[in-house]
Amino acid sequence: MKRKLADIFLLIAGSFIFALDINLFVIPHDLSEGGVTGITIILYYLFQWSPGLVNLVLNAILLIVGYKFLDKQTTVYTIIAIVCNSLFLHLTEGWTLHSDEVLLNAIFGGVFAGVGIGLIVRAGGTTAGSVILARIAHKYWDWNISYALLFFDLIVAFSSYFIIGAQSLMLTIVMLFVGTKVMEFIIEGLNPRKAVTIISKEYDHIAQEINSVMERGVTVFPGYGYYTKQPKEVLYVVINKQEVPTLKKIVKSVDKDAFITIHDVRDVFGEGFIDLAK
Repeated sequence: MKRKLADIFLLIAGSFIFALDINLFVIPHDLSEGGVTGITIILYYLFQWSPGLVNLVLNAILLIVGYKFLDKQTTVYTIIAIVCNSLFLHLTEGWTLHSDEVLLNAIFGGVFAGVGIGLIVRAGGTTAGSVILARIAHKYWDWNISYALLFFDLIVAFSSYFIIGAQSLMLTIVMLFVGTKVMEFIIEGLNPRKAVTIISKEYDHIAQEINSVMERGVTVFPGYGYYTKQPKEVLYVVINKQEVPTLKKIVKSVDKDAFITIHDVRDVFGEGFIDLAK
């Protein structure tokens, strides 16, 4: 229950921050956006239609079409995010933030968008629109959510060229890029993981040291050298980025001839990391 309340809080906070992005940075400075929000802004520029209402209608239609690609909880969270975002777009429509620095506005617009959408996605929801497409791409093709979202957003953003002009389009692309990096940071956090593979004759000693010193579990795979045909044991361990120097010291102290490969890991679930149920 506490977890769900925390998720709902993130959804509301993310929706509010994203609405501020649109009403404080995007629309007042003739910028655009990606996805359904970008279409909403284009319609606002052309016909002065309410962004909040148009956002609600378009996202509701897309959610009806794409709900089957989302699980039940994500669908519920997405509905909450859509309603909150549309409501906040309406409530903050008259808010202003005076600034004549167009590049600064684009950068901060990207920061607000990245934080807002990042909080929503981190909670397990979406803002519908291109975020649904990004989650579908992540689910079926393992695309990074942030970059999939950037891809779909750019398609809409480029279509706004004939309305906002070249300079505003370039600033919009800067804003979308900043937003993507910020969202990636919000979703993945401060502490990226590393997967380490170790091949050594002293595998048992190294595994014991990792267990006792770092308190990390180690998996041992049987293998053999293709050239020598000699059997080898392969150690596999997932650690925090900050633990890499400690691991290297352990391996070096036991076997200076050990072979080590280190890989970036995007998501880690299970004991000692993130509960899979979350």
